[in-house]
This record gives sequence, C-alpha cells and structure tokens, in this order.
Amino acid sequence: MIGFEINEERRKQSMINPAAAMKVMKAKNQFVSNHPKFAAFFRNVLTGGVQEGTVIEITVTRPGEEPMTTNMRVQQSDIELFQSLKDLNG
Repeated sequence: MIGFEINEERRKQSMINPAAAMKVMKAKNQFVSNHPKFAAFFRNVLTGGVQEGTVIEITVTRPGEEPMTTNMRVQQSDIELFQSLKDLNG
C-alpha cells in the first residue's frame, strides 16, 4: 500500500497544472508581442541547435548605469532544459 501511495504522489508531482501552463503560455505570448526582435533572435538561436560548449553572453544596461555583462558555457543539462521549454510550446 505504501508503494502505491509513493507512486501516486510521484505521478501527481509530474503532472502539469493546466491553469499554470496556460498562465505561462499567456505570459510568453505577451513577451513575444512586446519584444518580437528578441524573441525571433532567441528562437533562431535555439532552432539552429545550441551545442554543449556554446557560450551565451548577455549585457544589461539600466538607465543611467554602466552595462553589466555575463556569460555561460552551455552544459548538457542546459540543453535538456531548453528542450523542455520548447516542448511546452508544442
């Protein structure tokens, strides 16, 4: 009986809440509407395939402040996350 309860709990944890998924998709669509060039750039980068070892760099410049830049070297776990996010989009 305990094994069944554990499996049922795992099943519940792995299920996607439809309301939460809809909320995320609505926010994503609003982001794309607000920032079409950035969204297109990001989509093109992901469509071309991000390989392990790829360096992604981003710079943020707040009004009146110096730019801040950081980067990351893509790991296999990052690729898996990107794929999961793409799968959410259908």
